[in-house]
Order: sequence, then structure tokens, then C-alpha cells
Amino acid sequence: MRGQGSRRTFLAGGAAAAIGAGVRSAAARPGSAEDAIDVVVWDERQPAQKKAYENFLGNQIAGHLKKQPGLSVRSVALDDPGHGLGDDVLDRCRVLVWWGHARQAEIAPEVGRGIVKRIQEGTLNLIALHSAHWSTPFVEAMNERARIDARRAIAAAAKSTGDGIETIEAAPPRRYTVPSADARITPCVSWRKFPDRTSRATIHLPYCCFPAYRGDGRPSRIHVLRPYHPIAAGLPADFEIPQTEMYDEPFHVPDPDEVILEERWAGGEWFRSGSVWTLGRGRVFYFRPGHETYPVFKEALALRVIENAVRWLGRA
Repeated sequence: MRGQGSRRTFLAGGAAAAIGAGVRSAAARPGSAEDAIDVVVWDERQPAQKKAYENFLGNQIAGHLKKQPGLSVRSVALDDPGHGLGDDVLDRCRVLVWWGHARQAEIAPEVGRGIVKRIQEGTLNLIALHSAHWSTPFVEAMNERARIDARRAIAAAAKSTGDGIETIEAAPPRRYTVPSADARITPCVSWRKFPDRTSRATIHLPYCCFPAYRGDGRPSRIHVLRPYHPIAAGLPADFEIPQTEMYDEPFHVPDPDEVILEERWAGGEWFRSGSVWTLGRGRVFYFRPGHETYPVFKEALALRVIENAVRWLGRA
């Protein structure tokens, strides 16, 4: 499949540490309100969503989750006070489900970094949906994971060679830039060696994007790569999303600790569509299917993925 052969290998060091902890049995559904998992669904609530959702996309997801036992669910929006992200909301949030698209830039980087801090502390976990690959919390989470992976690889190189290695960070990619198909895969590290046996390692942060997409609503097929993972509970081996936007690899993000779902299209495109990253004591899950004008989040199996992820992350 296109894109796999060009994947970098030196940033994969964080994967092994998380896989053992990552695949754990889903906790039994709690029966009391005191045990409920606190979930916040964040949404831009764009007018374009009305093509597929009578009461906005985020409310559709929140409405489904509210019907499930053991979950305490709150729906918030970009235009709420504090963009729906005040301490009064996040202090009571175990799992943050995020959908954004056209107004991503209205969430400041420092807000995203505050969410990342909560993830690293283990008080909050993030689920990013579809176009939220460019959301501020997801980008900041991927940037931080890229730094961690790169510094681990640089430290290993210094230990093996005995050389002194200066580490610097390049300017991040311009936000909302689509990488070309032949662009160097990010994140990555570039190296320069000097005659005095010192080296300089430069960390390049990820684009958090991919070179191709198509918005014609053609169906995709989701293939379950890890059938025993809690996020895959109750899913068939493969299933169709009848209408969705297409994204094509390579996805410029740090190597995931686990790729649970892969998505394919009739034209040969493919995408790692259900991926998990560990970040400190918390986790990030990215689920790719979507687009606000297609009723993806009315599909029972798409909603099952989100519910499974909420339960697994909420009991991690």
C-alpha cells in the first residue's frame, strides 16, 4: 500500500512502552452514577452540519452517549463561554471528544497545551474525530509526542556513539499546510555531524495532515486490525461507511502505539483510521471517518467505535 514503505523507523521508540498497557480488557459498565465516566463532547456547531444533523454533529454524538449506561455526558460548543473549555468543564472531564473543521484557529495554542498537560497528568484523555486532525489539542498533543520520541531516539544515538549531540527544534510547519505527496514524512530528525565529533539533531514537528483528500462522499470500508482491542469490541471484521470524505496516506503524525482500524476506498486509497498514542499518563485516540455533511455519526458501528473508545479511555 502506498506510503507504508516511506515510514520513518527512528521515532518508533515510544510504541513498545505503551502496547503492553494499551491492550487491556474494557471495564465492565458501571452501574452507579458515582462510577460514571465524565465525557465532554466539543463541537464547532457549523451551519453546514444541518445537511446531515438536525441538531448539530456534536449533539448527535452526545445524545447517543447519554443513552448508554455508565456515562455522564455534556455537550459544549465553540461559542459557549470560554469556548466551552473552562476549568468548570475540563475539571469534570475524563474523556474529551472533539470535532472541529473550519474554525480550528479560534482555539489558541496555549489552550491546546493546557489540554495536553491534563492528558500527560492522566486526568483527561482525548478523542479527535475526522477533521480534528488539525484541531489545536490534537496538533499540540502530536507535537509533544514527536518531541518525546525524537529526544528518546537522540539520547539512544548519543549513548551508542559516545558523541555529544546538540538538540534543536526547527520552526513548526505552517498551520493548515497540506504536505505534498513526495514531502519528507514528519515528524522526523535531521542530523549534521561536525569535525570535532559533535553532532546537531534537529527535530521537525508533524504537519498533522496528509497529501490527498476527496469530498465526493464515496463509501469506505473499515478493517479491524486488532479484533481483541477494547475499541474493537462488538465490531465485525470489516464494515462499510456508506458516505464519507476520503483521506489518503501518508498521515504526517508520530508513529501510533496501536493502529486498531484501517480504512480503504475502491480507488486504492487507504488510511490508518483508528490510532492510539500514549502521552504521559493519558492517551489520544484518532478516529478518521466523518465530514459534517455526511451522516457518519448516525451509523451504529461508527458510534460503537466512539462509545468503546470512551469506555476504554475513561477506565484507563
